[in-house]
Amino acid sequence: MIRTNLSTRPFYNERIVRLFLLGLLVLVIGATAFNVTRVLRYTRSDTQLSQQAARDESRAAELRLSAVRLRATVDPKQIEFTSLEARRANDLIDRRTFSWTEIFNLFESTLPDDVRITSFHSKIEKDQIVLTITIVARGAEDVSAFLDNMERTGVFADVGGKLEEHVNEQGQLVISLETVYRPAVGHTAGRLTGGTPR
Repeated sequence: MIRTNLSTRPFYNERIVRLFLLGLLVLVIGATAFNVTRVLRYTRSDTQLSQQAARDESRAAELRLSAVRLRATVDPKQIEFTSLEARRANDLIDRRTFSWTEIFNLFESTLPDDVRITSFHSKIEKDQIVLTITIVARGAEDVSAFLDNMERTGVFADVGGKLEEHVNEQGQLVISLETVYRPAVGHTAGRLTGGTPR
């Protein structure tokens, strides 16, 4: 058995082991630093959010208290007066939306050749525009055609509520009728071309 060392310098794997341990140590230190920075950031963010929530709750309590104080200062009679004034203003606005040009254009497109309007006036009843129209026609068929054309427009309701009907000296039918006019805001809801809505 040979007991001598044949190598001039024995080789041990100490350097590789040291490099591995050093790399492992650097990796552990990096991971620890990353975790510490994350913990600090989340702690700071949590503190800021808690402070913000406390401020918001305080502000909400102030607003609730202010609302209670404002409700206590409201006068019911003043509210009722303001509501009445608002209804009057809305009534005036509704009257302004009544367009004479639009209504006469509708009549022109709905009137048969043998029917003419002799008088016309409007009034507001129960938030509706009620029209009273007096027409002269040669026969009942012409009156019926006029009423059908008015219904087809879509802006006249309850067409044909006759108030008065008689025959004049020339043998023509004179009829006064009422209808409800429902225009869209500022304009009528429909126009006719050749007796049909478009």
